[in-house]
Amino acid sequence: MFKHAIVRRPCRQMVHGLTSASLGKPHYDTAVIQHDAYIDALLECGLGVTAVDADSKLPDSTFIEDVALCTPHCAIIMRPGAKSRREETDGIKEILSEWYENIEKIVEPGTVEAGDIMMVGSTYYIGKSKRTNDIGTNQLIKILEKYELTGIKVEMHDVLHLKTGVAYLENNTMLATHSFIRDPLFKDIQKIRVEKEEAYSANSVWINGTVLTPKGYPTSKKRIEKAGYKVIELDVSEFQKLDGGLSCLSLRF
Repeated sequence: MFKHAIVRRPCRQMVHGLTSASLGKPHYDTAVIQHDAYIDALLECGLGVTAVDADSKLPDSTFIEDVALCTPHCAIIMRPGAKSRREETDGIKEILSEWYENIEKIVEPGTVEAGDIMMVGSTYYIGKSKRTNDIGTNQLIKILEKYELTGIKVEMHDVLHLKTGVAYLENNTMLATHSFIRDPLFKDIQKIRVEKEEAYSANSVWINGTVLTPKGYPTSKKRIEKAGYKVIELDVSEFQKLDGGLSCLSLRF
């Protein structure tokens, strides 16, 4: 069960954020409304929410998940693979120190973005991507092992981050796109298939029995509900324009 979430408010400069989505520039005022609704959903799921102020110097900083990993035993500050995002880690240690005594970090030349990390119990699956390199992955695995946790590398293709294509929904069940549905690493986990035309919905989030899922993907929504989960749909269209999704918008622990 999660108790806390940390979010960072979107800034007006988000219109200049990194993207490969070809969906146009995000609309800031709409993004703020959508972010408010996201916070409301976190509260509805029983989380205490800490909202960090927007930073106009960091267009992508609302995607706060990428800069830290919060485990039950330690927090780990990442080193983003995107150079323009490296300053997003400034001040994160001070924020996390309210809840964590043990705070570790990924160091140069390693790079890891936590959007590439999926937690399944005490095991952390780590996607090898353009943003997460082997050196960073090896550092992360050593840190996890220090706290008796396990890290497993995942080979990836055709996705920005691991959690672009998968989401663990607890109860030995995960959402998976075609890229991962037959991956032998996940052979013992039940799969809810995400169809190609609804691939964006793979980035959903389980929080205390409820699944937050992006609005507009009816097949995925029905399949998640059929598997026994309560679903809250959220419109995150403006964040999708920046290759971001529901998991990206918070640290949950």
